[in-house]
Amino acid sequence: MPTVSVVNSSAPLSADVIVIGTLATGDGVALAAGAEPVDDALGNVLLKALAAVEASGRQDEVIKIPTLGHSAAPLVIATGLGRFDPAGSAAALPEPEAIRRGVGAAMRSITTAKRVAIAIGSAGDPAVVGAISDGVLLGAYRFDRYKSAAKAPALKRVDIATDNAAPAAVRAVLRRSKIISEAVNNTRDLVNIPANVLNPVTFAAYAKENGEAAGLKVEVLDERGLKRGGFGGILGVGAGSATPPRLVRLSYAPARAKTSVSLVGKGITFDTGGLDLKNAMMAQMKSDMGGAAAVIEALLAVAKLRLPIAVTATVPMAENAVSGTAYRPSDILTMRDGRTVEVDNTDAEGRLILADAILRACEDEPDYLIETSTLTGAQLVALGTHTTGAMGSDEFRDRVVALGNAAGESLWAMPLPSHLRAGLDSPVADIVNLPKDRWASMLVAGLFLADFVPEGLDWVHLDIAGPSFANSASGYTPRGGTGVIVRTIIAALSDLSD
Repeated sequence: MPTVSVVNSSAPLSADVIVIGTLATGDGVALAAGAEPVDDALGNVLLKALAAVEASGRQDEVIKIPTLGHSAAPLVIATGLGRFDPAGSAAALPEPEAIRRGVGAAMRSITTAKRVAIAIGSAGDPAVVGAISDGVLLGAYRFDRYKSAAKAPALKRVDIATDNAAPAAVRAVLRRSKIISEAVNNTRDLVNIPANVLNPVTFAAYAKENGEAAGLKVEVLDERGLKRGGFGGILGVGAGSATPPRLVRLSYAPARAKTSVSLVGKGITFDTGGLDLKNAMMAQMKSDMGGAAAVIEALLAVAKLRLPIAVTATVPMAENAVSGTAYRPSDILTMRDGRTVEVDNTDAEGRLILADAILRACEDEPDYLIETSTLTGAQLVALGTHTTGAMGSDEFRDRVVALGNAAGESLWAMPLPSHLRAGLDSPVADIVNLPKDRWASMLVAGLFLADFVPEGLDWVHLDIAGPSFANSASGYTPRGGTGVIVRTIIAALSDLSD
């Protein structure tokens, strides 16, 4: 990650590239606040240059303008911040997420520069500085560890031009941005690593190594420990793989914790669908551990931020593979609490390992439960590739949705209609993992998980099946693992710790 700092906007900017913002207004493209010194240095020709190439200022538009020796920086990048009418205020700027996204798009377009300056906004507003820093650190992300000719990133430093060089609030927001962005990028790495490298054993080792380095209490259950603990769901799903399943527990317990939260994340390191073999999107199934990666990295970030809140992550890890030992449709699994589950479909495996993990997590008697998973293809049908479906206890669900949206991630509250619960009744076991009726299957999956949550506990289930993996880049989001829901979880934990 490049070093991000602030510099005084009244001094000439020294960089290989200067990034400014543009706005799409009713009168055409306009320069966003902060671009004035750059425009002055170039003889006030930026708007003419933008008009010549038919720039619009729309979101994700990136225009490169060579300065041709008229500036110490050889290149200016004008990045679109989207539709905005400043209503007479020259200092006005769009919302932080638009800035974050615009800066991220600019950073994705930069490949060889060693030093970049950002001239967007100039009043030293910590919210603007934080959004710019987020956009830089998330947009500069690259995943090339498996390219034999990969080179170290050229970019070393990014300066944010501001009138207020480094007050305490700005320093704090830059530190928080670095910690959270690092957590998001580490989650992206974990999702992008192929399943022949990241399996339940190596994933658990990663969590243990990094958890202990952060001062967390770490517990890892191998297959023997899982059998002793009665984790029939995790063992059943992992039975077909040559790499055995694991259950990882990471605990952060500061001295003056104000409340306690359990995190649970789905860690299917690859999902073939089992004997009910998938017929689509198989190559993307390395991302089926995106929920597990998110909760692990969010907890590591919480420890670095030193939030006064007790948090334990319970993370089940398994590979849903096909072999002579794979579990079958019609099998009956016995969960940690003794309840039995009829397996109607082996591709509805996530809820089985999550049920065991939720049961174990709730034995700690937390005040809140946050669970996240790439759980259902129905999430994509209902909400698409960018919006997470949130289900759970109404008040807490809505609280998490609001916090996640404010943090820049898109969430939408969904119901858990009680009349759908009857579809999970089984004639041969206590519950079935998938009803015969395929309708409302995102909600039905939430209802299955709800069956294992103690009555009265504030909880939320976040289905990130679509948002966890992007097939094309946009804004600060790269192609591949997105690191989604890390910022929402940290925002929720920060709010609960206040």
